[in-house]
Amino acid sequence: MDLKLGINLGFANNKYPEPHVWTRIVAEELGLKYVQFVADILNVFLPDEIIERQVEEILENTQKYGLNITSTFLSSFTRVNHFMHPDPEQRKVWLAWFKKFADISARMGAKMTGGHPGILTFNDYDDPARREEITLEGIKHWQELSWHCRELGMDCMIFEPMSIPREYANTVEETKELLARLNDGAGLPFRLCLDPGHAPHPDDRDPYRWIRELGSVSPIVHIQQTEAGHSRHWPFTKAYNEIGIIHAEKVIEALEQSGAKEAELVFEIYHREAWSSEFSIVQDHKESVEYWRRYVKG
Repeated sequence: MDLKLGINLGFANNKYPEPHVWTRIVAEELGLKYVQFVADILNVFLPDEIIERQVEEILENTQKYGLNITSTFLSSFTRVNHFMHPDPEQRKVWLAWFKKFADISARMGAKMTGGHPGILTFNDYDDPARREEITLEGIKHWQELSWHCRELGMDCMIFEPMSIPREYANTVEETKELLARLNDGAGLPFRLCLDPGHAPHPDDRDPYRWIRELGSVSPIVHIQQTEAGHSRHWPFTKAYNEIGIIHAEKVIEALEQSGAKEAELVFEIYHREAWSSEFSIVQDHKESVEYWRRYVKG
């Protein structure tokens, strides 16, 4: 397998948003080359002149440090209903937002973009007919976006299986079903941004089953340390590795069993704003990279 290590920029949200800062940290302190850019670092609801200036700074600094933005994704602040919003007018606004985000993503060199499939309200989820209606609307919007991304020269679309039914794909079987529905009429292939650290349906919590079953259709795999039944997004430090359930050798073994030929393993580690973790963000990432470098050289 061709494995690479990358990083999701969620770690930089409101902490290191400056392009010259996060690029230096990723390249010089962490020794990584591959980046999953997140919308929270540059939300396209901002005025065009701000976006343009930021994109230019990002391109200048990624080139300076030899970084490759391989994909773009949603993040913490953009974890909203978007294509599954009950208001059709707001769904249209989000479609325009995603297209603009895709335009920027392509400029930055990304070959895939996506996020979580969408989030149903309780009111829509509790009504089976309404649930299916909104789901169909969401699929239609994702497919329209895929045709737009095809025109931009991207390779595929990606979505992330989430942890609860309202957010979609919280079991292996549901993930396969949604993947098939999205691909039926899409302009580009839909693939997964798999996160085996998620705590999905109580009967489907084996992270390695998720990788064995879905690794072959997951060009991006988020890696986080966690404990059973939770999605902690802990770093891979000695203390957390002793109590966590995500082990590098078992992840790689499961990927091999899936038939995957390649994958980008992307750190998605979060630090809450607390005295206990606020000042260890970079060091925790450095230790996490050191741990994974024993197994992944790319």
